[in-house]
Amino acid sequence: MERELWPILYRQLRWLAQATQQKYVHHHPWTVVAVLLWAAIHDRPVSWACRPANWTTTRQRPRQLPSASTISRRTKRTSFGLFLNLLSDRLRGEGKPAWELMIDGKPLLIGHCGKDPDAKPGRKGRGYKLHAIWGTRPMPEAWAVTPFNEYEGAVAVRLLPQLGRHVYGYLLADGNYDASTVFAAADEVGYQLIAPPEDLPALHGRKDQHPARRRCVSMFRDGFGQQLLADRGAIERRFGNAVSFGGGLAGLPAWVRRLGRVARWVWAKLAINAARIDFRQQQRQQMQ
Repeated sequence: MERELWPILYRQLRWLAQATQQKYVHHHPWTVVAVLLWAAIHDRPVSWACRPANWTTTRQRPRQLPSASTISRRTKRTSFGLFLNLLSDRLRGEGKPAWELMIDGKPLLIGHCGKDPDAKPGRKGRGYKLHAIWGTRPMPEAWAVTPFNEYEGAVAVRLLPQLGRHVYGYLLADGNYDASTVFAAADEVGYQLIAPPEDLPALHGRKDQHPARRRCVSMFRDGFGQQLLADRGAIERRFGNAVSFGGGLAGLPAWVRRLGRVARWVWAKLAINAARIDFRQQQRQQMQ
């Protein structure tokens, strides 16, 4: 998998390196990101990817590798986050989010005996959760990693403004997102949230609901909501495909702990998955 996906990632890194500049640094942000991606694609720690002996299988590599301490320091800077956002946009592709989006969370569990103070317990275990809004593009339209016990609706309220304002669309979700605050946040960016209400008869005639929630209730009463929600299974396939290959987003390894490291690891895995989707699309085009 490395031979197919790494050239795609490296090509995007080099393009961004030429398009961006940063003064007074010994290592450009692209070299730091390259080390993170090389470690993630091999499921190895960052310290492993900092050793030149572990890059002998490719010529597409930085001329000088930063140390593990340098990477730990540089990943905390704003310039590093900006470079990650630029690379995410490149991998996501041009255009706007699809008119039909899906939102859900994926648990990232660790053992109960772990001593990570950022990992919190939930109903299914202890660890973290990936929250993602998926559309039709290779990268999620918006995503975040939080402790496992954080309410999915509150995270959705923070993620939805990242979509920007659109004319109209549907956001498909499960019952965990059935809250007026989430309906309001989706309505602000032009999306109608479709989440199954807990009790349709009890909601009849209530005046304290957001108008978007009342629209959703009426859709489920006439059956249109159930028809739309049938498409929500696509996000389960998105998460499933992201973990179904070597180098994919499987369980958190023992060396990925604390919220910052987990978020960077998950980002690297999402980028690798986007490169895999791009590679498969190129293969299909060549076969046609």
